[in-house]
Amino acid sequence: MKIALDAMGGDFAPEAAVKGAILAAQELQNEEQILLIGKEDVIHSLLKEYGYTGKNISVVNASQVIEMGEHPTKALTQKPDSSIAIGYGLLKAQKAVAFCSAGNTGAMLVGAMFSVKAIEGVLRPSIASFVPKLRGGFGVILDVGANADCKPEVLEQFGELGSIYAKYVLDIQNPKVGLMNLGEEEGKGTVNTQAAHQRLKANEIVNFIGNIEGRDLFNDKADVIVCDGYTGNIILKMAESLYDILSEKGIQDSFFDKFNYEAAGGSPILGINGNAVIGHGVSSPRAICNMVLQAQKMAASNISERFKKNYSA
Repeated sequence: MKIALDAMGGDFAPEAAVKGAILAAQELQNEEQILLIGKEDVIHSLLKEYGYTGKNISVVNASQVIEMGEHPTKALTQKPDSSIAIGYGLLKAQKAVAFCSAGNTGAMLVGAMFSVKAIEGVLRPSIASFVPKLRGGFGVILDVGANADCKPEVLEQFGELGSIYAKYVLDIQNPKVGLMNLGEEEGKGTVNTQAAHQRLKANEIVNFIGNIEGRDLFNDKADVIVCDGYTGNIILKMAESLYDILSEKGIQDSFFDKFNYEAAGGSPILGINGNAVIGHGVSSPRAICNMVLQAQKMAASNISERFKKNYSA
């Protein structure tokens, strides 16, 4: 198993990425390997500086870097030897089972769509994130930013993608799917959410429990929370701010510690031909490590193939 990691992506790259790779390497099996992609001389120098002598990390040279502020499509076109382009190239060629980056989010999405591409039958790949539950474990929420506006059939499909992910990666049997809305009643919401409700209700693949409200996010009412990317991104950023506020006030709590972006490490892109995880731009070494381990779990669960099987039926 080879997991590709963008060494040049993120506000604190390449140092944080290399340190994170070293942390992750300590938790990998002997046959598992991290492919660090970036400027070869720089990465080798850092590995030496940090005293890494193991065999779980190898370096793949990429002479170019897509900066955080660059236009995603232009950057990928004009920088074919960038770490993100090389990473997706390895994923497409099946020389890596997953690709992780804390770099330009737009470039990660564009790369996914135009390199490994969406699974046939998937209308819109989604960025997912994780919701800590008061009674333990995590749920999954999607979309959290890839698709600001979603048609009812796209929201329905998010319910399917989220269910498959929750079952095989989060180990939740028969996950409960809830549609984020402004009321529990069936007739509540926008034209889109009302129509999505009816589609999910009739869908035999998912265990749909109906509409849920914002206050249900952290209870056990739903394991999979479906919403458009506009709503999901606001929810995600608000949850992250709760952790920041409590930290600023000197309050520590084991439940709210799970709101820290470092806990999950990144957000997976669901519905593409491969495993890709997008990290936070300010990713620390611990966040990078957890992003790699998340990608490892996705690959081990064969989640991309399970998506394909669902839509080829």
